[in-house]
Amino acid sequence: MSTNSFGTKLQQGRHYMTIWPRRPELNPLFPENRVIRATEFALKVIPALAVLSIMLQFQFGQDYYWPSVITSVLFLLSLPLQGYYWLGQRAATRLPPSLASWYREINGKMNEQGGRRQLVAQPRYEELADTLNAAFKQLDKSFLYE
Repeated sequence: MSTNSFGTKLQQGRHYMTIWPRRPELNPLFPENRVIRATEFALKVIPALAVLSIMLQFQFGQDYYWPSVITSVLFLLSLPLQGYYWLGQRAATRLPPSLASWYREINGKMNEQGGRRQLVAQPRYEELADTLNAAFKQLDKSFLYE
């Protein structure tokens, strides 16, 4: 199985969703919090909408509307998967140079304060999420603005 398969990306997305620090300070810097909230909302609401659409069609619809109802339901059910896929793709993406240097700065500050963090040569967003989680626990919020 390829490491870039659809199922692998979905699993990476679910994992990334659990490790990303959901801090309001990160909202203006990264879209992850919005994508995670939208995905969680879709996971809660979409199944009910899909069942409701099918039940309404079954009760009141004409036979010739079934193809469009099924297509709409399949699209609705794909929305949470799209969120997971985006998150999985993002987790595997290497950091741009400016974020990679910020990642190294944060790790350096944590190592100065006694933490033993190992640096990754070419960090991805997943490593940034781990580092940010540790930084919010170990450092004050000033590391965000320096």
